[in-house]
Amino acid sequence: MLVVVEREKIALTGTQATMLATLYGRALDSRSPNSVLHDTAAADAVARVDYDFGKTRMKGTSAVSVAIRAKVLDAWTSQFLAEHPSATVLHLACGLDTRVQRLNPLPSVRWFDVDFPEVMELRSRLLPWSSGDYHPISSSVTDSEWLSLVPDDRPTVAVFEGLSMYLTKEQGHSLIQRITSRFPSGQLLFDVYGTLGIKLQKLVPAVRNAGAMLHWGVDDPHEIESLHPGLECLDALRSIDLPDLDKLPLSGRISVAIVAHIPKLRDAGRIMRFRF
Repeated sequence: MLVVVEREKIALTGTQATMLATLYGRALDSRSPNSVLHDTAAADAVARVDYDFGKTRMKGTSAVSVAIRAKVLDAWTSQFLAEHPSATVLHLACGLDTRVQRLNPLPSVRWFDVDFPEVMELRSRLLPWSSGDYHPISSSVTDSEWLSLVPDDRPTVAVFEGLSMYLTKEQGHSLIQRITSRFPSGQLLFDVYGTLGIKLQKLVPAVRNAGAMLHWGVDDPHEIESLHPGLECLDALRSIDLPDLDKLPLSGRISVAIVAHIPKLRDAGRIMRFRF
């Protein structure tokens, strides 16, 4: 018997539309024999969506770059959970990221996915997850109320990928201060654009095609360290120094080599890890 599965129709614009680009990028990477992330959950989700993913202009170098960024943040999260097997995870602006599926945390881990109500509703249909101590929270991460729903009794790692640049500087600072003030200890794992990256945002297809706008650029990790006593930068990896860059298509490897020799462009993007 032929079973017809009705695909999910999606109509997103602006910042929220960029989560379709990153989802598709991870799906494309998973189909490659040289896959970085092996995110088959993303590929399954894309297959269930009625959307013209060609609009994202995600392909080749950009898809592998998305996978590389996710892999670094996955590795840091896994390392934290190995050291703190009963930790709390705050996955902020989770969108359609399959991080909880990829990491499949132990039942002792308390995991919170946080995003706008309409995003979490879509997520519940495309990427359902009910294993372990899992909690979806429907809220903008910039609202202060949602954090009161999270117990403050455990070491906590906050992971926010593809978020900081969409916040204003004031929103970003406030978010970091609220997290580091609430929990006894933990880490912050996130990516940033430098101020030059913000200025060049129209060159990023996923941002340009979605009609999104970037705001906050971070050039110096000390800006973050100053937001809370004892907040310490452990890593600030430039985009040109990430692992797995050898898996980029030839055109991407050439671009990285060129950027590496242009001082102002070398710091256009970073992935950072802080301890508090």
